[in-house]
Formats: sequence, C-alpha cells, structure tokens
Amino acid sequence: MPGPRRVGRDGRGRPFDAALARDGSDVTVRFQDVSVGEEIPSLSKVVQREEVQAYADASGDQNPLHQDDAFARSVGFPGIIAHGMFTLAHLTKALTDWLGDPSALLQLKVQFRAVVFMDETLVAKGRIDELDPATRQARLSVWAEVERAGERVLPIKNSTALVRLG
Repeated sequence: MPGPRRVGRDGRGRPFDAALARDGSDVTVRFQDVSVGEEIPSLSKVVQREEVQAYADASGDQNPLHQDDAFARSVGFPGIIAHGMFTLAHLTKALTDWLGDPSALLQLKVQFRAVVFMDETLVAKGRIDELDPATRQARLSVWAEVERAGERVLPIKNSTALVRLG
C-alpha cells in the first residue's frame, strides 16, 4: 500500500505532489544539462532574530544559546546564535529550490563547523563533483558560509549531497 501523498508547493511556488514526483517528472534540473564542476545557484539570507525564534518554537529547541543574549554572552558569544539545524534547513532549501522536487534530494551528509550570529548573511552553495549516467544521479560538495570580520567562515563544510536528476 502506498504511503500518504504529500501535496503543496515547491520552493518556486509551483504545485507539488510527491506521489507524482517520484518518476523524476518534477525535477527541473536535467542530467544532460549539467557538468562536473558546475555550481548550483547560491541562496542568501540575512539571519534575523525573529526567524531564529520561529525556528525554536517550531522545533521545540529552546536552548538559551538561541534565545537569551545574556546567556549567550556568558559562554563567550556576542549574542544569540542560530541553531545548526536552522543553517542546515537553509542549505537544504538551496538544494531543493535548484532541483524543483524535494524528493530528488536523496542524501545529505554535513559537518557543522562554526556558529552563525544574528544579522550575518548566510549563503548556501554547492558544486557538482560526480555524475553517474546509469542512475542519473549527481554527488555534490555543499557548504554554507558567512563573512565575519572580513574573513570567510564556513558553518557547514566538508559536506555532500546525493541528488536525482531529471
């Protein structure tokens, strides 16, 4: 018996039905149109306190590092920090926006390496490292970065994604 259908909108606002997407018809990136070394479109956002609070409420993660500036300062940060999973969600959105079909993201392995502060511009990026014509899959290096004090900092690095292409 098939699982429940997931119906809604994809990252580009188009109608999405996961039951229909499994055949690759909703994947907008075609295998023949990409090449090794190509970067996916980056996705940028300024991290805002309200979004971090909304994430804390939705996830149930009420750790004071993400809520209380005084607490965050008491452990050496200049103020609250974004959840690691908030940063991962942004990276995931960059991938699924590019693919056009969330079910085409088959695997994501990440390493969290640095924190993200409020009002920093978080940029999610990726690059195609391998293409498998037999499976129409691609393996990508993926990362998230911020600029801090004139230096590039990588909150997520040494990470990979496996995706299915149309």
